[in-house]
Amino acid sequence: MTDVDAIPGLRERYAHCFGCGPRNPIGLQLTSFEAVTEGVRATFVPRPEYAGFDDTLHGGVVATALDEASAWAALHTHGVLVFTAKLDIRYRSEARVDSRFTVIGRVTERRGRRLLIDATIANAETEDRPVASSSGLFVVAEEHTAALADQENSTTTTRPSAT
Repeated sequence: MTDVDAIPGLRERYAHCFGCGPRNPIGLQLTSFEAVTEGVRATFVPRPEYAGFDDTLHGGVVATALDEASAWAALHTHGVLVFTAKLDIRYRSEARVDSRFTVIGRVTERRGRRLLIDATIANAETEDRPVASSSGLFVVAEEHTAALADQENSTTTTRPSAT
């Protein structure tokens, strides 16, 4: 597993990502990922601007949260950055924009460059009943993953010794 917070510069490099970028003023800003079995978990508190109608969270925002959790699951469990090749979403119940949600992404299988990842988003108070779930096919973004590895390696080789 990769400790995503220990990868120097990762957050800075992708600070404007719509899903997780802390400096994207209109993005979801999913920044609190923590490890769970074969994946990650994060808390998501939508803003009122993410409403579709009647204070219901827009389905596209729900899809983005599922996609983001899936990508972070790949990074955390396999140390790779991925592109979304296919994302099937099942909306199960209404998601209120004034709610707090838990988003979980889990890698279920890896075959070479391809990862199958499942994700759920649920009201934080009723995590056992997801408002939506996804199954996706993700492909390793080889150039980006290599650049990330180079950055990590150059940082670890230039750190001063602890003696």
